[in-house]
Amino acid sequence: MELPSFEVPVVLAPMGGFATVALVAAVCEAGGLGILAAAYLTPEQIAAQGAELRSRTRKPFGINLFIENPPYEAEDAVVAHAHARIGTLRAELGMAQPATPARPVDHYRAQIDAVLEARPDVFSFTFGIPDARTLERFRAAGTFTLGTATTVAEAIALREAGVDGVIAQGAEAGAHRGTFLAAVDESLIGTIALVPQVVDATGLPVIAAGGIGDGRGVAAALALGARAAALGTTFLLAPEASTSPAHRAVLTSERVRHTVLTRAFSGKSARGVPNRFTAAIRDPDDIAPYPFQNAMTRDVRNAAAASGNPEYVSLWAGQAAPLAREQPAAQIVRRVVDEARAAVERVRAEL
Repeated sequence: MELPSFEVPVVLAPMGGFATVALVAAVCEAGGLGILAAAYLTPEQIAAQGAELRSRTRKPFGINLFIENPPYEAEDAVVAHAHARIGTLRAELGMAQPATPARPVDHYRAQIDAVLEARPDVFSFTFGIPDARTLERFRAAGTFTLGTATTVAEAIALREAGVDGVIAQGAEAGAHRGTFLAAVDESLIGTIALVPQVVDATGLPVIAAGGIGDGRGVAAALALGARAAALGTTFLLAPEASTSPAHRAVLTSERVRHTVLTRAFSGKSARGVPNRFTAAIRDPDDIAPYPFQNAMTRDVRNAAAASGNPEYVSLWAGQAAPLAREQPAAQIVRRVVDEARAAVERVRAEL
């Protein structure tokens, strides 16, 4: 199946909790490919936001989900210990400790159904590969499937499963790592090294992601053989993004020059700016597996964001975050494309 045609090689990376319908639509209308992050949405929200996107743009768009394997399982003692550890941070915020840990909601299959009913042009996914039946359902619907790979082995696994294209996610990327075959610390390959290897190994359309913050990165990705480049952190400062004021303040400060990989917030490794939460919750024995950790920390993150406290929220950011600017999404797309064209002209002048 062919990658749907969009006008400029700029993709809005799926950003759960940040990529609003307005942001996705703005990127699409500016000629890029917007992807709605739906992993944290209910099936009803997916249906509503998919319909709203259809009303806002006639351009191609995508919807992203995390690949999950319910029923979710974790040892009670592990969950209880993580719950108690998070309780010490609730106390610092003056929050009451719930008597029992929050539990993850199992609605993955219903999410898949909702995405199919929304009929996006692209279904992208992270943390693994959908089962063969699910891929066949999207194929029958004429939806292009786009899997996330952080290694060549993962990209080959996606190809062998019949996935249509690959997002090659380098180690520089902000937020969650898409790793699913090996340990994260064995899968931290930089974007410049990863993209051409995935292009050569799969023969599939590849979208480069990770550490791409402006048009120079887009031009580099295209030179490496990618069909387009995905940018996430670059769009966090757009007014259409739902980035909290506390997060925005950090993104425009010197703090953003230093990022770390942490499992503290969700139980899966993700890149962001370190803060009190990541410093306090870093012992592996204090962290429950995903999605239990994610469910248990949600109230802390929400309360901190509401009060403007950046020390207890997930400050997701990639290593190119200092390149981000406060601009409307359409202006970001146009600027990035202009920068990419200028970069190409500079290269031509040198060759």
